[in-house]
Amino acid sequence: MSEVQDVEKVKLSPKDFATDQDVRWCPGCGDYSILKQVQSIMPDLGKDKEDIVFISGIGCSSRFPYYMNTYGMHSIHGRATAIASGLKISRPELSVWVITGDGDSLSIGGNHLIHLLRRNFDLNVLLFNNEIYGLTKGQYSPTSPEGKVTKSTPIGSIDHPFNPLKLCLGADATFIARTMDRDPKHQREILLRGNQHVGTSMIEIYQNCNVFNDGAFEVFTDKGTKAEETLYLEHGKPLIFGANRDKGIKLDGFTPVIVSLEEVSEDDLWVHDETDRTKAQLLTNFFDNPSLEGHLPRPFGVFYVEDRYRYEEALEAQVEYAIEKSGKGDLDALLRGKNVWKVD
Repeated sequence: MSEVQDVEKVKLSPKDFATDQDVRWCPGCGDYSILKQVQSIMPDLGKDKEDIVFISGIGCSSRFPYYMNTYGMHSIHGRATAIASGLKISRPELSVWVITGDGDSLSIGGNHLIHLLRRNFDLNVLLFNNEIYGLTKGQYSPTSPEGKVTKSTPIGSIDHPFNPLKLCLGADATFIARTMDRDPKHQREILLRGNQHVGTSMIEIYQNCNVFNDGAFEVFTDKGTKAEETLYLEHGKPLIFGANRDKGIKLDGFTPVIVSLEEVSEDDLWVHDETDRTKAQLLTNFFDNPSLEGHLPRPFGVFYVEDRYRYEEALEAQVEYAIEKSGKGDLDALLRGKNVWKVD
């Protein structure tokens, strides 16, 4: 009688998730930071490399699966979400990650994205937002601000841009968050939070394109302006910001206003609640132009979390119910069944 020995699971490191492929992004691209942080959290997922899948569409961000030593697929423009949905239905035990850009997901892929979110598959979407089309050399994208001068808008864009998280909340997403490429610590925290969520996690990542849209988010990353222009959300804590942590956000009815903590107590401030959809909607509207006087700071962190059933979970239950009610079924019998059409 042979003895069965338990083999201790080998602890993986971030290096185990790096491939031998040359990373072919432009030097200085924000994608490098995102790649490093994603690789850094992979060992914490508790999954074998063979049980992790990265699926992308088309764009600079969509090279991502080549650089992850996991399974992956570089699919077609805007359809990564549809392919990931099918994979999650057929293999619900896998850890599935969708890598997409603002053009890939919000233009040609917009329809697929909203249906993924409302169905709430248990997977993660990382939306790299650089407010430009980078791979095709600098045309304006669905998130480019009004007046943006690009190769396709030489006199300035007249399109009203998408507010990605507002769109996702409107599509009934169950987890929405925002982070940025130049804040690696915060980025890792948000990636892990998103992965822990049971359902679709939608994470928008501000990503600098230093070739075609350099400095689009500099006001949120520069040491001289970051503290005044960013608002880090923490569940159960008041909304406080500023270089001296001396400013806060208070609600005047449903209107957020900036107040001085020298004049107002912290007890009177808006306290962040990740489960409050109404306040999450208000937070997605903190989207003023930073060049305007009196604008609100841009929020970063988890905006909203909801516990809702997942599509693949409901589908499995429905299939089991159908089998219990009508039997397992026979495909050959179905094809040779009595439902026929006679053509004269």
